[in-house]
Amino acid sequence: MTQSNVNSPEYHPVHIPATKSLEASVGNTPLVRLRHVTHELPKSVHIYAKTEWTNPGGSVKDRAALFIIRDAEKSGNLTPGMTLLDSTSGNMGISYATFAAARGYQVTLCLPDNVSPERKKTLQALGAELIFTDAMEGSDGAI
Repeated sequence: MTQSNVNSPEYHPVHIPATKSLEASVGNTPLVRLRHVTHELPKSVHIYAKTEWTNPGGSVKDRAALFIIRDAEKSGNLTPGMTLLDSTSGNMGISYATFAAARGYQVTLCLPDNVSPERKKTLQALGAELIFTDAMEGSDGAI
């Protein structure tokens, strides 16, 4: 019989309710109490971290991307058939590609040519058209 590792975290199943849509899950990220960083603080101090990686696109950038897309739609600056265009080095592009696909828009992203292969594959899998710019020119080269 094997013994469980004493240092392994206890498993506590958690019921996570389904959301009505991809967008409904943006920002509704749980808080996690950080117990190991407070050992030198008074017992009354509790520190929590917001688990932004649980957003659909995997980062806090989902909040901004969704707001920008909705705001552009509301103002009439983004309408069906249009393409969303932006420069990015990563997470914002993933967020744009995620919500553009969900809302039926094409997205074109300008990003440095030294971006990781994983990031390229992720963006392409989300349907983004990628335009690579000289990494030595930084953000200015992508604009």
